[in-house]
Amino acid sequence: DHRKSLIPPITFEVKSELLGLTNKMFIKVDVETGKIYFKKYKDGPEDKYFVHNKILQLVKSQKVAKLVIVVETEKEKTLRKEFVFDDTKKREGFCQLLQQMKNKHSDKPEPDMITVFVGTWNMGNASPPHSIASWFQCKGQGKTRDDTADHIPHDIYVIGTQEDPLGEKEWIDTLKSALRGTTNISFKQVTIQTLWNIRIVVLAKPEHENRISHIFSDSVKTGIANALGNKGAVGVSFMFNGTSFGFVNSHLTSGSEKKLRRNQNYVSILRFLNLGDKKLNPFDITHRFTHLFWLGDLNYRIELPSTEAESIVTKIKQQQYQELLCRDQLTIEKGEGKVFLHYDEEEITFAPTYRFERDTREKYAYTKAKATGTKYNLPSWCDRVLRRSYPLVHVFCQSYGCTNDIMTSDHSPVFSTFEVGVSSQFVSKHDPNSVSQGGIKFMNCVATLMTKSKTKFFIEYHSSCLEKFVKSSEGENQDHSDGNIKVRFGNQLVPIISDPEYLLDQHILLCVKSTDCDESYGEGCVALRAAESSYTEFQVTLTHHGERTGTLTGGVQLRTSGGKQTEKLYGETLRTNVITGAGATACPSDQAPEVSVGTGAKTRPPSFPGRLSTTTTLCEAPQEKQWITGEDGKPAEMFDNPLYGSMGKCGGGAKDSPDPQSSKDHLTAPDPYFSFPKPSDQDPDRPPVPTPRNRSYTCSETKPPSSGPTSFTSLHPQSYTKNPVKPSRSEGGMVLTANKPPLPMKSRPGQAEATSTKPRDYRDSSELPSKLRPTSRPIQPLPKEG
Repeated sequence: DHRKSLIPPITFEVKSELLGLTNKMFIKVDVETGKIYFKKYKDGPEDKYFVHNKILQLVKSQKVAKLVIVVETEKEKTLRKEFVFDDTKKREGFCQLLQQMKNKHSDKPEPDMITVFVGTWNMGNASPPHSIASWFQCKGQGKTRDDTADHIPHDIYVIGTQEDPLGEKEWIDTLKSALRGTTNISFKQVTIQTLWNIRIVVLAKPEHENRISHIFSDSVKTGIANALGNKGAVGVSFMFNGTSFGFVNSHLTSGSEKKLRRNQNYVSILRFLNLGDKKLNPFDITHRFTHLFWLGDLNYRIELPSTEAESIVTKIKQQQYQELLCRDQLTIEKGEGKVFLHYDEEEITFAPTYRFERDTREKYAYTKAKATGTKYNLPSWCDRVLRRSYPLVHVFCQSYGCTNDIMTSDHSPVFSTFEVGVSSQFVSKHDPNSVSQGGIKFMNCVATLMTKSKTKFFIEYHSSCLEKFVKSSEGENQDHSDGNIKVRFGNQLVPIISDPEYLLDQHILLCVKSTDCDESYGEGCVALRAAESSYTEFQVTLTHHGERTGTLTGGVQLRTSGGKQTEKLYGETLRTNVITGAGATACPSDQAPEVSVGTGAKTRPPSFPGRLSTTTTLCEAPQEKQWITGEDGKPAEMFDNPLYGSMGKCGGGAKDSPDPQSSKDHLTAPDPYFSFPKPSDQDPDRPPVPTPRNRSYTCSETKPPSSGPTSFTSLHPQSYTKNPVKPSRSEGGMVLTANKPPLPMKSRPGQAEATSTKPRDYRDSSELPSKLRPTSRPIQPLPKEG
């Protein structure tokens, strides 16, 4: 069956301690049958095994490549089996295979975690070699996958190319053939977009065909006079169930001395690339997606004089990358907030990918003879993958590196892979007519804007949990200070659904606008998760067209209909303190931090969507310690999810943590009871609360906590009560938690819209030949409802 990946059984050699003695053992993982075998000899009998649903928990140690596997025995008791792998890379391969096995044999209809491959390659106007398998298997330099994970397919492959000489069909066939050879799956084409020789392709597993919708694509030229497409960007966006994805592949201006022009290219693409939900028109692509990935030949160079060329090559051979990365233009410009504000990039641990002599990777060709003289192209990390995700959602980079054996171009292909939490639709357990009305109250909000404008301001609130966007009353301006202006606001919002399980997963997009001309002075996002139990203060950074324009501080309080959270079958995380900066306290040497994940035990919801960095010293935060209960009723100590990485870089938002003192200066005590308009006070034409389709989960029970995106349902309503909605997006701003850390996301319902556009759906249009493929997003009215 082309829908099934045939992953061969993999055997791992491990060490096991018994009564103080270390013994060699073998663990065989058979993904297809859903069993793991524990054997004393490699070719020994396979009488001791556990089925996938009996594997309850994995616990990792940060000190050594140790893994504890908690399994359920026949008498519903738990058994802890402790093993040491050769290295952490082998252990990660084992964990990924177990995750794949759990997913494959799950009885849950919808996934709550997928993996995404994002690759970029400047092909140098040359045809690719016979085999490009290493690119998709993440083989080469940098953060790479273990050999044992070779045959594990990703759910979605996004491939960006520049200077691509092939036709669309020829390139698609090449990609599909390469993936079929490594995964035994015939991937489906989701979409393709080409601007001259810049191209982006999205392929997906066939089983996801009905989960992907709202497919848009667009391009922006940034060549000479912004009229030539030799430089520019192509982009695609789509929904995966309730989670929105955006991908931008750009080829920016070349030349070491042209970094400012590259910065301008970035802003142009940000402003004019037309993707995602058009109803979010105050927001550019920065805020429109749960996950936005930006890849391509960004052309930022190492800023050193040409006389240092040989010294640079020597440092590369000695793998002294950090010294060179300090002079990397993108790192410098990003650090100064000039480009890619609040984007994350995984640590670079691979050699510069440009400029090689073709047909070898042993020699950098850093000089180029031109009519005007010798031009220097110093070795540089031109080819990059960055991402910007919604606050508190789960996203973890599994790999980031470049290949060694694809040598037809003067660039090496770059690969990256990500684990991404996704949501499906929310279904309330209560009768919509019997639940009390909910409310969202924003109090003591102060926008500090970097402007001297004398105009008045108001806030627009956008979210799929609102019937439609809400305009605040005119704010109260305060005196100018340091060229800034402070504006006070307050607002009450009425969500379409008041169930806490739904409401606590929502996000509110905010846009501060001028009353004079409806111009935006800054956009940001507030997550409602932190306001679960009480009034909560927040601070978010306001940005506009990629630049910081101010801050918004205030407090948010929720009123929900009551009810408790649904339990999910994955491990709970313990918040940890990352010990890095000055004044930090090191962990006691006798504390061996561990990370843990449940893969079958019922637990309370996870508490923090982070990931533990294997290169960072960590210690517990005892005051926030929480527990997970196994099937035997005994508590099992939980730390963090090993299959979901570490706490190093959380999915967006950590940069916006406020100064506690400044955020409290203007806040007053909240109302314990605040009033909201009665249902009779609202718009009489408002439709009833939508009834989304059934909630679903997968068995990716090892998923960490995440606070996911707001979503919109299908654009084809099946009945009056199933209405299309608009997605809600956000920026890197993050709500400050109160006493309780955030809980995991559930899925989101949608909201009604009178009219909308009907995007392309790849189920009926993706395989169109390039001549027939629409060049811009189609706009069709929805069928009238009711």
